[in-house]
Amino acid sequence: MSAGVTGIDGLTRTRTPLTWLYAPGDRPAVVAKALASGADVVIVDLEDAVAPHRKAYALDATADLLADVHPVPVHVRVHSPRDIPTLAPLPGLCGLRVPKVTHATDIHRIAALAPGLPLYPLLESALALEHAFAIATAHPAVRGLALGEADLRADLGVRDDAGLDWPRGRVVVAARAAALPPPVQSVHSDIRDLDALAAGCARGRAMGFLGRAAIHPRQLPVIERAYLPTADEVDAAREVVAAAAADRGALALPDGRFVDAAVVEGAQRVLALASRTA
Repeated sequence: MSAGVTGIDGLTRTRTPLTWLYAPGDRPAVVAKALASGADVVIVDLEDAVAPHRKAYALDATADLLADVHPVPVHVRVHSPRDIPTLAPLPGLCGLRVPKVTHATDIHRIAALAPGLPLYPLLESALALEHAFAIATAHPAVRGLALGEADLRADLGVRDDAGLDWPRGRVVVAARAAALPPPVQSVHSDIRDLDALAAGCARGRAMGFLGRAAIHPRQLPVIERAYLPTADEVDAAREVVAAAAADRGALALPDGRFVDAAVVEGAQRVLALASRTA
């Protein structure tokens, strides 16, 4: 899905995606700009970003795009399962974003239409949240979960951002319990308010998300900065890993931090993520 990079500790790892940029499938020029934007993944949208009378054209244009393999992984958020037979055989398709999933049976149906393709279910209703773990474990093709927060707000009648704290925590726990990567945050719809975007990313990172979807290239550097570990975090992680290498048992560092296997694992994740900038 992403290129290998040499990390700060000299090891080669897969680059962890942090930025996922949506582009409307009926605007090929915008998709081309998205591919050149520096996003880790480009998501061609055939659903909300495309007007009903443009759906057929968007599908055809996306099929033309995916006839070739691109340096950036390209996913498609489908509008309908009917889109999948056209897209699934194409060499440039790296994954499907599946909207409005509510049951594990939805995943079985999609996986049968797209054998071998990674699937990313979008949970957009209270019913989907109740079935989050079942959806996450429905099929080996499921590679990640995400929330569709606009539809979820409407379904729950949520008035402010705090009302989504529990659903966000639910999807983080479901992904972890299913041994999936941490989920990616939903988009921030105001492309001008980058301060609010940064603050929202900080909250998402604290809750256990990793990376964020975007709707404009100007949002990408803000998201990446928010999710990359700071220099202090990297230094602290290095100290933990070094201490663990010297003494394999539980121990306390000079600053009072207690180091055990879970702490070491967390430090290793910090260093792996920091390797994006090495």
